[in-house]
Amino acid sequence: MTFSFGDLLWIFFILLALLPATRQYRLETVRLRLIRSLEKKRGSRVITLIHRQESLSLLGIPISRYINVEDSEAVLRAIRLTPDDMPIDLVLHTPGGLVLAAEQIARALQKHKAKVTVFVPHYAMSGGTMIALAADEILMDENAVLGPVDPQLGELPAASILEAVQIKGRERVDDRTLMLADIASKALNQVEDFVYRLLVEKMSPEKARQISRLLTSGQWTHDYPLTCEQLRELGFPVCAELPPEIYALMDLYPQPAQRRPSVQYIPLPYTRETQPNDR
Repeated sequence: MTFSFGDLLWIFFILLALLPATRQYRLETVRLRLIRSLEKKRGSRVITLIHRQESLSLLGIPISRYINVEDSEAVLRAIRLTPDDMPIDLVLHTPGGLVLAAEQIARALQKHKAKVTVFVPHYAMSGGTMIALAADEILMDENAVLGPVDPQLGELPAASILEAVQIKGRERVDDRTLMLADIASKALNQVEDFVYRLLVEKMSPEKARQISRLLTSGQWTHDYPLTCEQLRELGFPVCAELPPEIYALMDLYPQPAQRRPSVQYIPLPYTRETQPNDR
């Protein structure tokens, strides 16, 4: 059997198209194997909610991902498939996203009768923080952070809209700004009440109201990092050593490759005795 140059070219493009799918399948297989291993070790259902930039097939175009309704549908489905007496471990790595989706996930986790543990290896901001607050236990890397959950209207913080109207006066702003201020006021009250309901089962009503108002009032910028130390001061028992499987799992959700990486290192654990000697 002989092949023409055109035939070989078609075969090359077919293999090139199948390569990403094959690589993705192998990666998914390793992820599921590691998740199953962690489930057996902890006797729990492990769910991951990990948002990194994804690349679109051959085009290599990075797209950012956030918490959306598809995520909430998948997480709720996983919770429904979990027995009431089985703990749930949720691995969170997200910049946040749609409030509706985050609230659905948080409410479902809060209703689960067995223990719910949230693992934060790097960050869980905004809606991710809201989900973490629903857990019975939050385990974070010592350098990981959570964030405020103050609502945003498009690109504008709800608290800042109200502050602008207060400074200028209602009679000096246009009708659209007044309508935004009305929506902002409702959004702040709604999110504060929801966070309060998440916290009141874990602490006194007075403490729950104080913390919910602090996290939603816009005292900080929306990307302000709440460290382990700050969270402990607020009364959250966070920050313990994460299982090594969590870090291994994060390695299986790589960022898209860049032509020139911005971070490079030798991926081996060092001790003082094994430190390379330049002499």
